[in-house]
Order: sequence, then C-alpha cells, then structure tokens
Amino acid sequence: METKDFYYDLPEELIAQDPLEKRSDSRLLLVDKNTGNIEHKHFYDIINYLHKGDCLVINDTKVIPARLHGVKEETGAHIEVLLLQRKSATDWECLVKPGKKMRNGARVSFGEGLLKGEVIDTIDDGNRIIRFEFEGIWEEVLDKLGEMPIPPYIHHQLKERERYNTVYAKNDGSAAAPTAGLHWTKELLQAVKDKGVEIAHVTLHVGLGTFRPVKADKIEEHHMHSEFYIIEQSEADKINRTHAEGGRVICTGTTSCRTIESAALPDGTIPATSGWTSIFIYPGYKFKCMDALITNFHLPESTLVMLVSAFAGREHVLNAYNEAVREKYRFFSFGDACFFADFRNSSMEE
Repeated sequence: METKDFYYDLPEELIAQDPLEKRSDSRLLLVDKNTGNIEHKHFYDIINYLHKGDCLVINDTKVIPARLHGVKEETGAHIEVLLLQRKSATDWECLVKPGKKMRNGARVSFGEGLLKGEVIDTIDDGNRIIRFEFEGIWEEVLDKLGEMPIPPYIHHQLKERERYNTVYAKNDGSAAAPTAGLHWTKELLQAVKDKGVEIAHVTLHVGLGTFRPVKADKIEEHHMHSEFYIIEQSEADKINRTHAEGGRVICTGTTSCRTIESAALPDGTIPATSGWTSIFIYPGYKFKCMDALITNFHLPESTLVMLVSAFAGREHVLNAYNEAVREKYRFFSFGDACFFADFRNSSMEE
C-alpha cells in the first residue's frame, strides 16, 4: 500500500491556530464506519451516542513545558532544546537546534543561569543526551523557563498554557497533546458518567514522532516511533468488564487506541501492563479491543490517517475528510473532531 493513497487536499486556512473559548463547542463529524454515512453535530452532542454499559477510554498523560530557549556558554549562540524523554533525575534525551553547534561537551545556559546543561552523548538519530544542573525542584524550574511544545503548523502564540492539555491530564511526560481529548470538559465527562458509561484511564506519553512524516513510498517500510504506556489493573478491569457484558470500548484519540491495541491479548482482553509500543496500525490490521473511535482530523499521508483508515476504511475516511474540507471544519490539534462507530443499531439522528 502506498503513502500517496492517504493524501487529501487541505487548504492552509482550515488549520486551526487557536483553541475555541469552550472546548466542547467544537464541531463533530459522525461517520458510520460500515456505510460511510455522515452527520454534522457539535462535540457536546456526543453524549447522545454513548450508552449505558459502554466504556470510554481516555489518555491522562500531561504535556510538560518542554521547549527551552538558551544560549551556548562558549559563544552566546541561541540554542533551542526540546525535552523528549527523561533518562534519570538529571539526564534527558533532547532534540537540539541547531544540533551542529551542540556536540558532546558543549554547554548551554537557560534563564541567565537558573538552569544549565551539558551534552554528554549523541545518539543514533541525532538527538542529544543533556545532563542538567539546577537548584530546587525540577518541575518548578521547568514551569518557569519552559514553553509548551505546540506543533509546527500552529503559528499563533498559545495564550493559556493549560489549553494544550486535557482537563484530566495528570501524568507528566508528553511532548505533544493527545488532542482528541481536548474537547472534553469536566461537565461533559460527568454527564457521561451519570449516563452509566465507565471511564477508563490509560497513559501513553506522546512523543514528537507523532508528527514525523511518512517518507517511504510503501507504508510498510515506514519505521514507527516508540512511546511509553501504562495500564493499571483497575482500568483494565473496566475495559474487560465492558466487553464481557456486551458494551462498547470507545477510545478518545489514536493514543488511547494504540495503548489498548498494544496491550490486548489475542482474545481482546487487556492485562495490567506497561512498556514501550511502536505499533503501526494501517489497513489490514484486525482490531482486538476498540469498538469506536473519537479523534481529530489528521495530516495528509500521516500514520494517524492510516490508523483511522484501518478502522473505518480508507474510502470512508477520505470521503469524510473531503466533506469536512467542503464544510470548512477546523483541522489538527485545536480543530474539530470525528466519531467513527457502527451506527447501524442506533439512529445517527438521536
């Protein structure tokens, strides 16, 4: 299967640059995964399509202010550092720009010396391991100096840092938000619970690989990035109980999907587990656990469009995307949402 098979034409003006004032006011495209039928709603309408006995899976990772601006101590040159993965109390794997100025032994200072770092290693993909020096509590230093690592296609400055996190974010570790979850409000989640829907929390720390373009002509040749995930026993029990009792497991976002599909046993049950996943889901994949998917609109030819196409069919997905373009939906991280599900047993006009 070729990468170009997942292309669609997106006018640049449809890329959302700012979050809406109220999260749940975003639009929602309902798509029947079997027929491709489409309905236009708002995200707050999703309560009508979640039923007692269902289980909503959400990713409670938290984006940290991982972008740091500093100066090279030897020359004063501007250096940008993006924290990717914590290796120890002081050491982080980082993306450094410009990398050629930061070889092993190079030192960088942030916030007039409030935070300092030294490159101690360069790894295979060009990322650096930086050992940081600071006084006090790391999280407080980072909160003072760091910026939220919003995606490169967003050119506006983020006015409120918390808008690039979900309302249920609690586990620090992501360099990018699980953006489908940005639509949920605490009030809407409470309404979901009141309706008798279980809510299962999983954690997958989203890396910058989520934005990595597929450069291979054949999608099977693409090298997928790895991300760390955790599923606690109590949350696995909720998912397993839902299926045992005939309910649906509905994932909020591709990160929740990748988490439970990575963990699922051949019979679809979920154990308590943690580890690294590099699962690449594209058409031909047989889903073991997920029954429905709430997700944002993704970049053309991206691994995420391929994942959604594996679930709902490439033609249905591209048709839905083209409809969203015609109707001027807002795309990507701060954009609108889709809900892919089997609506044959319940009216899409509820």
